[in-house]
Amino acid sequence: MTEQIVAALRAAEAVRYGEFELSHGGTSEYYVDKYRFETDPQALQMIADAFAERVGDDTLAGVALGAVPLVTATGLATGNPYVIVRKQTKGYGTGNRIEGRLTADETVVVLEDVATTGKSALSAVEALRDAGAQVDRVLVVVDREEGATETLEESDVTLESLVTATDLLEDRG
Repeated sequence: MTEQIVAALRAAEAVRYGEFELSHGGTSEYYVDKYRFETDPQALQMIADAFAERVGDDTLAGVALGAVPLVTATGLATGNPYVIVRKQTKGYGTGNRIEGRLTADETVVVLEDVATTGKSALSAVEALRDAGAQVDRVLVVVDREEGATETLEESDVTLESLVTATDLLEDRG
């Protein structure tokens, strides 16, 4: 499945080369453009199907904004309920950080697009745990292999990726 997802990401032109500033402030010679693969129906369907094979009966959680298409597509593929976790509590309307129905002691798996340091995913995990959910897994499309696994492990969370930076950058010629 890894090879097919790498091919789908490449076909969607989601892997770009050059010099890019990343959200955590560092720079990189490549960029994984989540909007390219999340707006490509074939790539999104393949990712949702791959996630569906791994989530079991757990409630899904997507980190806003990038993982909203992923959690929606995976929810449709599995029939599992899902919630959306905002990066911070909104200052209007209901003021919720977690949107959707979530009950205490619910087992939740977090879906994320690209993991670099893991801080965004960890923030979502902490918000869900604060709301009473049990969270011990994050599923990500691409692990850039820049510390996310270790960051999450420190909080007893396992990172599972569909592909890694090594997979994506291998044989790029």
